[in-house]
Amino acid sequence: MTDSTVRIGLVLPDILGTYSDSGNATVLRQRLRWRDVPATVLEIGYDEPVPASLDLYLLGGGEDEAQTLAASRLRANPGIQRAAARGAVVFAVCAGLQLLGTEFRTFAGVRHEGLGLLDLTTAPGKRRAVGEIVVRAGAGLGAEPLTGFENHLGVTTIGPGSRPLGEVLSGTGNGDGTDGAVTGRVLATYLHGPVLARNPMLADLLLGWVLGAPPPALPLPEVSALRRERLHAAKRRHR
Repeated sequence: MTDSTVRIGLVLPDILGTYSDSGNATVLRQRLRWRDVPATVLEIGYDEPVPASLDLYLLGGGEDEAQTLAASRLRANPGIQRAAARGAVVFAVCAGLQLLGTEFRTFAGVRHEGLGLLDLTTAPGKRRAVGEIVVRAGAGLGAEPLTGFENHLGVTTIGPGSRPLGEVLSGTGNGDGTDGAVTGRVLATYLHGPVLARNPMLADLLLGWVLGAPPPALPLPEVSALRRERLHAAKRRHR
């Protein structure tokens, strides 16, 4: 960070905005403001250049056509890749996860090159994963289970250059008992929700990476109640 304002880039919300993933930007900005840290959100549309100077980049979900358009646009306009190379934080959900990998295939079987920020590949599975999902985060990525909603057909295989975000306790995730992927300060997941509203500890993990230290706790009992409700719903689904 070059000044006291945290600059959050919401990347291609016009095509990667499925299931209110754009709300993750609102969550991060507000959690910073509650701590008296100024923050701005820059919405970067499809026809706009992606600056390499921001502190944190967010990508959401979308269908095959939107994901393919996004991958092509972001390969040709590599602001995120340049920012990640200098240590900026990148957070992606669902289609965003897939396009951050090395390659993905659409339902039609067409192969597309990803951005290469995560060591993973994705191909269509036999059955769509839909419903509540619970994930136990890996070491150093949070002490509480993560909850979310998944709706995807992708099966993701992680290579040695990345590690899973966590172990799936309920739901599908990557398709191998894990969910998401992490390499350095690049983190992605299949969890919608918006996931950072449902899991404030994950939001604060990302903010800690940006700020250089974990931010002070913000007790929010209403979020705790929502988490308990969603964990209970996931348990009912998989009995």
